[in-house]
Amino acid sequence: MKLGLQLGYWQKHPTPRFIELAQIAERIGFDSVWTAEAYGSDCFTPLAAIAAHTSRIRLGTGVMQISARTPVCAAMSALTLDHISNGRLLLGVGVSGPQVVEGWYGQPFTRPLERTREWLEIFRKVIAREEPVAFQGAQYQLPCTDGLGLGKPLKSITEPLRKHIPVLLGAEGAKNVALAAERFDGWLPIFCSPYKMHIFDDSLAAARPGFEIAAMVNFGVDDDLQRALLPGKWTMA
Repeated sequence: MKLGLQLGYWQKHPTPRFIELAQIAERIGFDSVWTAEAYGSDCFTPLAAIAAHTSRIRLGTGVMQISARTPVCAAMSALTLDHISNGRLLLGVGVSGPQVVEGWYGQPFTRPLERTREWLEIFRKVIAREEPVAFQGAQYQLPCTDGLGLGKPLKSITEPLRKHIPVLLGAEGAKNVALAAERFDGWLPIFCSPYKMHIFDDSLAAARPGFEIAAMVNFGVDDDLQRALLPGKWTMA
């Protein structure tokens, strides 16, 4: 088992001491530090700052919302941060939910599994940088088909540090978890119990060797058990 520090996303103000917390986690042997985004702070910028002040700890997005960025835009950010951090990026992604996707990003929350599959395929093409990127799917078209007709397939100007950046999928439902096992490098579960992991056996059947499961666990230190459980109860409610 490896330990990671989840910094989450900023609330009304930036998370205090987030760089110092990451440095402490690295110093005491944590494997990774994670940032998130909802509809305020983004997940990449804090990781870039942390990358500049650490040297070993892996840097994870948990999660980057795929509706926030086209797959090419996400690949550009991932490629850049992977260089800055000397190959420490773990890209955790997820579809978010209809309230955020339709209300904040102004995109329809339809066919999320299809969108996720297409998103990943394009992302990996960009990072591999083996040929100009062309893709004609139901959710994404490169070049686009409804513009001036002047677009052409392009290849990233910048060579990637790694031709394969690990991508983990935040997933809850059985089909989404199965998609993580089939096509992604890992799974970011939420609201799962270590005592009932067998319910995911069928969904995870296709997972390959090296598949990472990075489960987020709320952790509290308190002499009073009931008081320590209270924030978790509020979240569940």
